Order: sequence, then structure tokens, then C-alpha cells
Amino acid sequence: MRYTGINHLAMATNDMDMTIRFWRDLLGMRLVACLGRPGYRHYFFEISPLDMIAFFEWPHVDKAIPKDHGVPVKGPFVFDHVSIGMENDDALWELKDRLDAAGIWVSEPIDHDFIHSIYSFDPNNIALEFSAPVQGIDIRKTPLMRDSQPTSTALEGSDPVPGRWPDVEIPNPLPQRILYRMD
Repeated sequence: MRYTGINHLAMATNDMDMTIRFWRDLLGMRLVACLGRPGYRHYFFEISPLDMIAFFEWPHVDKAIPKDHGVPVKGPFVFDHVSIGMENDDALWELKDRLDAAGIWVSEPIDHDFIHSIYSFDPNNIALEFSAPVQGIDIRKTPLMRDSQPTSTALEGSDPVPGRWPDVEIPNPLPQRILYRMD
């Protein structure tokens, strides 16, 4: 299988206009798809040529409870934060300046050895990280394994280990590959 990236992350908002103003107008991400009908909206913003973030508008959804990035929680939980790649440190500082100018809280830049990051929240209180690669370090070519007590499965290496899951014995035949519409 060959993946191309995250097609989209699907989030929720109770105010699509506020969400558009932040993601399109402040962050500069193009609004590339607007799906909807009465009582339903699903809008998509282009992060990169291969990645998008999307929002459902649910009028009765509450904003997320703000939570510091990476701080452990107890109980049911889905994800910690969304990290969006930046081209370089200059782009990271430019975004920090834009968020500061807009009066939106943004952290100071943090050095994580392989990326430099700033942290913030969108208007829905979705925790965001913006990360620029450190020049000369490519964890895709040379994975960074700095856990002093890695799990036994991590010790098996970076590449997928064959035989851990059942092989497909009978793939879906072409005549049965039917697409359904959500309209």
C-alpha cells in the first residue's frame, strides 16, 4: 500500500464563519470544498497539496475544553493536538507574528531536536502545533529513537513487520466495488 498523507482530519465547530475566518483568512489555507444542505455543513481547507483539515458544523457542539498540549489526561479521550508542518523557521516565526498580531495566544518556539514548534488553539479550542523541520535532520530517512526505555514492539524497528496481521485471502472483486453517495 502507498499512502499520500492525511487526506483530511474531520473536526467539529458550532460556528463555520468563525472557523473560516481563522483557517482561511488568518492561517491562509484555501477553502477547497463546501458540502452542505439544510442542517448539514462539511467544509475543507487545504493545508498542503496533499493534506486537508475539514469541519462539520454542528450547532449544538460545545468548544473543546482547553488542554495543554502533551499533558496526560484520564478517561475517554480521542487526540491531543494537530501538528501542521511549516516550510522552515522563517515561516514559523511569520505565523507566530500573525497570531500575536491577531491577539491569539501562541507559545514561544520550542526546539524538539528534529522540529521547531509553536503551539496555539483555534477558535474551537482545538490544540494546534505548527512545526518546521530542523535543517539537516530527516527522521524519515534516519528515524530518531531516543526513548530510554522503548516498548518491545518499538525495538523491532521502524519498518512494518510482515506477518503480524492476517493476509488478505480474497480481495473484493471489481464488480463488487460499489461507491455510495452521501447526498
